[in-house]
Amino acid sequence: MGLLSIAIWTPIIFGLVLLLFGRDQHAKVVRWMALVGALLSLLVTIPLYLNFDATLSGMQFVENVSWIERFNVFYHLGIDGISIWFILLTAFMTLIVVIAAWEVITERVNQYMGAFLVLSGLMMGVFAALDALLFYVFFEATLIPMYLIIGVWGGPRKIYAAFKFFLYTLLGSVLLLVGLIYLYVQSSGSFDLSRWYELPLDSHVQTLLFFAFFAAFAVKVPMWPVHTWLPDVHVEAPTGGSAILAAIMLKLGAYGFIRFSLPILPDASHTWAPLMLGLSLVAVIYVGLVALVQEDMKKLVAYSSVAHMGFVSLGIFLFTPLGLEGALVQMIAHGFVSGAMFLCIGVLYDRVHSREISSYGGVINTMPKFTAFALLFSMANCGLPGTAGFVGEWMVILASVKENLWLGLGAATALIFGAAYTLWMVKRVYLGPVTKPDVAELKDINAREFFMLLLLGLAVIAMGVDPKPFTDVMGNSVTELLRLASLSKIPA
Repeated sequence: MGLLSIAIWTPIIFGLVLLLFGRDQHAKVVRWMALVGALLSLLVTIPLYLNFDATLSGMQFVENVSWIERFNVFYHLGIDGISIWFILLTAFMTLIVVIAAWEVITERVNQYMGAFLVLSGLMMGVFAALDALLFYVFFEATLIPMYLIIGVWGGPRKIYAAFKFFLYTLLGSVLLLVGLIYLYVQSSGSFDLSRWYELPLDSHVQTLLFFAFFAAFAVKVPMWPVHTWLPDVHVEAPTGGSAILAAIMLKLGAYGFIRFSLPILPDASHTWAPLMLGLSLVAVIYVGLVALVQEDMKKLVAYSSVAHMGFVSLGIFLFTPLGLEGALVQMIAHGFVSGAMFLCIGVLYDRVHSREISSYGGVINTMPKFTAFALLFSMANCGLPGTAGFVGEWMVILASVKENLWLGLGAATALIFGAAYTLWMVKRVYLGPVTKPDVAELKDINAREFFMLLLLGLAVIAMGVDPKPFTDVMGNSVTELLRLASLSKIPA
């Protein structure tokens, strides 16, 4: 087994072992095993970064073993400067979620922790797969643990939310499978992505395949107007489920566009780029306004995620190095910031059992340490310079202005709307005098919660102050991807 296989299968094996334990008889042992599994999963990804050669544009740590020989399917893994960051982000956020659930989850602890560890490995598999069928298996398999996390540990309408999540994403993926099978036939029986990058396809076929891929990846991002499942799911999901969904799972769709649509269907991607840019602007502007009127904190942050992911799809379909690097940086930053925002809401919910903004007010008076972290993450959500939330948005706005002034102006309005709905929530929840009895009785965060938020806070500040390590690693891979996206596949 290579480093990538170890990174993928370590959390999966730990998760499956946890399922062997009784429901709640061994909760303490289960929690410590889950922590060891999550920490070990993070540690085994670090050599990937330390041994990664940023001067190369191709895939590294490649593993290629025959899997289903009859259909020429391979267990083919590899990462480049784009995918390595999502492997690391997944491992990091999984550790954070395990810490967050330490005292909160008291029923079926082994199943909860096991589901998250298995989900972590499956998501890493998506980012590392270089065989299209292997990608699809990992991509679809992520639905199972997340469906269970929402449906078992969610809120009052958890069954509705779980079904909505499953059906939306599954229906889109059916068209993705049809597209993959077509490309398999056209490439004389190969699921190798590198071969598909050289496959000639006429414009009509590329268009059909583009929208087949769009059906799966746009729902996952989610792009407007197929975003309606996300607020319902976030509201009903447990805190850890919301954090992982926002931090990692939304990135699977954007990664799909980067790894499939751009290099395999370059002509269709350029042809339909205006549509993608238009939908992205709608997400940035309209959904930002929708977030402004929300009374539920989770719904507000959920709509905020749709708006911020609009920046990602906008940067991807500008087809410029600055725009694509900005989109990638925004994806990583959004993973830290949105995950932190949901975890902060979870801290309040554990104490007051309400997500309504009107249930709070003056939290800073009773929870000053917690409020300091919450304000940091809120400022990052606004795109404040010096935080992770600023870097990617600034790069995408700059790339948009270079492409078209009005496009850049539309993208820049997101900073205004983002500040409006975030500060409006901050004012009503954290600032001012204490007006509610529940708030007056709040106790500040304990050592476990402090450590969890400190790790996220350090990540947000470090990326905001010095994003160069991120952009340096992804630079050559972005250049190679854009080269593939610039080559016409239409037969002469």
